Amino acid sequence: MDLCLLFYRAPLLLGGLLFLLLLAVSALQAGRPSPVVLGWCTIERPGPPSFLMAWICISLASGRPLHWSFWTPAKAVWVPISTLWWRALWAGATHGVRMSGGPPMTGAEPQRQPQAWKDKYVRAFLALGAPWGGVAKTLRVLASGDNNRIPVISPLKIREQQRSAVSTSWLLPYDYTWSPEKVFVRTPTANYTLCDYHRFFQDIGFEDGWLMRQDTEGLVDATVPPGVQLHCLYGTGVPTPDSFYYESFPDRDPKIYFGDGDGTVNLQSALHCETWRNHQPQQVSLQALPGSEHIEMLADATTLAYLKHMLLGP
Repeated sequence: MDLCLLFYRAPLLLGGLLFLLLLAVSALQAGRPSPVVLGWCTIERPGPPSFLMAWICISLASGRPLHWSFWTPAKAVWVPISTLWWRALWAGATHGVRMSGGPPMTGAEPQRQPQAWKDKYVRAFLALGAPWGGVAKTLRVLASGDNNRIPVISPLKIREQQRSAVSTSWLLPYDYTWSPEKVFVRTPTANYTLCDYHRFFQDIGFEDGWLMRQDTEGLVDATVPPGVQLHCLYGTGVPTPDSFYYESFPDRDPKIYFGDGDGTVNLQSALHCETWRNHQPQQVSLQALPGSEHIEMLADATTLAYLKHMLLGP
């Protein structure tokens, strides 16, 4: 049986990365070293949303390095894997390296499996910077666009593309994490909470977004414990957009009010996995990454040490 690690990125965290790590049960054969399978690719599905996925598998079969390959229903482009990741995950594993040729899974698919399947195939589930309850900055993306601090790109120029990604509406805050009374967007004439999404989409002139939200909000039910060993790593201490004030709504940049988080994922959303501690028998572990930004946490020494420990042991 293979030990597989899957990294999954929801398409819109605005330059940030959401990685979900799946670790299947391993039954190492005595005396047979396992080659490490490493790879990173950009995958675009036939329709929105598009995904950035990387997956790593440790196979039980011995073997020599094989050629790089990819799975894609539409198109894929290879991106070199980070040297830091390579060194950290390669340490102690000096055998063949190859890319998994099978299609990866998303985080939603294991959740829908029966417990017997999880017990057999999933050893642990590691979420890195996961927006369990959505992210507040999604409302700004939908309203006026977000250039992710790239000055040569106008937020309004990319707003249409950002709205077209179904995952954008999917990442709006959820009521199982946020208070229904919290105001995310204020204008001179209106306040918008998570109870006002329909009116919000109407007022920004994007009613298709409301349909997208209705289609996607039930894909992953974060009120249901995953039923597997869970590890949540999350950044803290980085100013993270929490709410917005628009003097001119929605075609001008807002004033941004910040809270705690990793710069993209609000701490309140990242900590949602803590609620599962008393609702499943499997272990739920949380690891804060102080000062770690949403992308930079991939090179954080604590992150790398944590993954190395899970892969290779002490």
